[in-house]
Amino acid sequence: MDVFVIPVGPDRYELYCEQPVMGEEPIEPETAGFIGRLRRRFGGIVRAAEERHRSGPASDAEPKSWIGRMQDRGMAWAAERIAEQRLLWNLRGQTTATAAHPADMTFEQVEALIRESLQRDYDRHRRWMYIDGVLFVVTFIVLFPLVVIPGVANLPAVYFGFRAIGHFLSMRGTLNGLRNVSWRGRSCPPLDELRELALQEPYVRDARVRDVAARVRLEHLPKFFDRVAIQRS
Repeated sequence: MDVFVIPVGPDRYELYCEQPVMGEEPIEPETAGFIGRLRRRFGGIVRAAEERHRSGPASDAEPKSWIGRMQDRGMAWAAERIAEQRLLWNLRGQTTATAAHPADMTFEQVEALIRESLQRDYDRHRRWMYIDGVLFVVTFIVLFPLVVIPGVANLPAVYFGFRAIGHFLSMRGTLNGLRNVSWRGRSCPPLDELRELALQEPYVRDARVRDVAARVRLEHLPKFFDRVAIQRS
């Protein structure tokens, strides 16, 4: 697994990868129960969102109903959340990982940065897993009558359930990254150029980020850089 250490400012870094996220493995219906149905629903959302991530939103000449528009917005939201947690979800089953980092950093610096980032992510996702888990139970019970409305299916419970499972998977990824993954480094000089770009004018920054993305073969890096570096600068 390749993990990229992206400079998002003079002294700030974010971990990034573009490896597709696989949905949860299916569970046999006769042994699954409620948790199994929830995992299958989550896996279906992940697969659909990943397809949207690869091919973009489907174009439809005919106007969609209110429910259809809400479903499109929900899928777009799910795709964004998956993009944000892609690295941590993929770390769950890894035993080795290669950190591609700027050429002016030593591997000791990179490894320390990775472990600090994963520990911070673990604490954050653990906190939000409990919060969203409680909200899922509350909305599922209180709004249970919504399941009889076609196309609605208790959207608040689906929302908090998706978030709770996502945070749980991120926790598993961070723990595996901290405890079981053997990290190694790989110098990637084009990443050095990203360090000062957050302070550049947009017309200069965008072209240079796209150029770096092409050289390191990261198709969605410009969007990630805008979301993480520009919005937090």
